Amino acid sequence: MVSRKHVVFLGDGMSGAPLPELGGRTTLMAARTPHLDRMVARGIGGWSLNTPAGFYPGSDIANLGVLGYDVRQSYSGRSPLEAAAMGVSLAPEDVAFRCNLVTLREDFQVMDDFSAGHITSEEAAELIRFVDERLGTAALRFHPGVSYRHLLVWHGGRDGALRCVPPHEITDRPVAGSLPEGADAEPILALMRASWALLADHPINRSRVERGLKPANSLWLWGFGRKPRLTPFQERYGLSGGMISAVDLMRGIAVHLGMEVFLVEGATGWIDTNYEGKAAACLAGLERHDLMFVHVESPDEAGHAGRVDYKIKAMEDFDARLVGPVLAALEARGTPFRAVALPDHPTPVALKTHTSDPVPFAMMGEGIVPDDNTAYDEGLLRTASRHFDPGIQLMPYFLGRG
Repeated sequence: MVSRKHVVFLGDGMSGAPLPELGGRTTLMAARTPHLDRMVARGIGGWSLNTPAGFYPGSDIANLGVLGYDVRQSYSGRSPLEAAAMGVSLAPEDVAFRCNLVTLREDFQVMDDFSAGHITSEEAAELIRFVDERLGTAALRFHPGVSYRHLLVWHGGRDGALRCVPPHEITDRPVAGSLPEGADAEPILALMRASWALLADHPINRSRVERGLKPANSLWLWGFGRKPRLTPFQERYGLSGGMISAVDLMRGIAVHLGMEVFLVEGATGWIDTNYEGKAAACLAGLERHDLMFVHVESPDEAGHAGRVDYKIKAMEDFDARLVGPVLAALEARGTPFRAVALPDHPTPVALKTHTSDPVPFAMMGEGIVPDDNTAYDEGLLRTASRHFDPGIQLMPYFLGRG
C-alpha cells in the first residue's frame, strides 16, 4: 500500500483586513487565486487561530501552532530557532537575539524601514562582521544571516527583566518608548546606540545612499530567548518531514523538530523569490518524506511594507507558481495525498504588523469530504465548515490523527 503524502503551503501573513481602496475587499479577496479556490471547492474551507491568548502573533509562535506545537510548553523565543538554522550552538546559559539591520531617520528618532530596504545578504554580512569586530566581546557575538536578519548571542546573558519591541511594529513611528526596557536592557540598548555612529559612515551605507537606497544605519535587537526543548516531528506524529523556506526562523524550527531543511537557490523571502525552485524541491522532498512544509515569506514582507500591490502579487505568484504546479504534479503521479494552504497569522497592510486574528485555510485530498465553500479568502471566517481554536488541532486533523 502506498503511503499518503502531505503538503503544507504556508503563505506567511497572507490574510488581512478590508481596505477602502479595494472597495472593502481584503488583498486576498482582490488577488486572483484559482488554485487555492479549487482546493476549497474540492475540499473544505475553514479557519484556524494559531496564536494562543497572551502571546504576540509572531511567525515563530504561529508556525509552531500550525505544526501542532503548544508554545506554552518549553519555548522561550524565536532567536534560538534562527540560531539553529545558522549552525550557531547555544549553551543553556546563553540568550540569543534577533538582530535586524534597520534604517532610522530624523537623527535616529524614527523607524524608517525595519529591513534597511531589503539590504542584500552580501552587504549585510560585511556590516555585521564590521559590527562584531568593533562591538563584539567574549560575551557578545554577532553572526550574519540573510538580508536584514541577523543574530546576537549573549553568552551568560540576562533576560529576566527585559522587554524588546519588534521593529516592524513601529514603521514610520518614533522609536522612543519602543527601545529595550528593563533591568537587563542596558547592555542591549548600549549596543544599539553604539551602532548609530559606527554604521552611519560605513562605505557600504555611503554607497547605498549614493544609489538612492536606504542605509542600514542601526542595529535593532529583539526576539530574545534561550534554547527550547521541542519534541521531534517524527516522534510526535510518526511521519518524516521536510522544510522549505528562505528565512532562518523556519529553517531553525525544522532543525529543532528533526525535519530535513531544503535549500533553494534564489529563495529570498521577498517578492522575487524562486517559486519554481520551491515547487521542484517540494516534489523532490516527497520522494523520501511523508510531509513537506513549504513556507513563503513574501506576503508578510509586503504587508509590513504597507504595499497593497506587492501583497496581491505575492499571493498570486504563491498560487500560480507554487500551489498550482505542485497540485498538478501530485495529481499526475496518482499518489494519495492531502494538501492544506493557509497563513500563520494576518499581516494587514494598513497596520503594517501582525494581528492575532484567525486565518482561513483550504484543505483537500484523500479522505477530505467536500463542503459547500468555493472560494479561498477571509469569507471563510464566516462560512467555515470546520475551525480550529486552538490552531494546534489543525495538524493532527490534517494528518488523520484527530
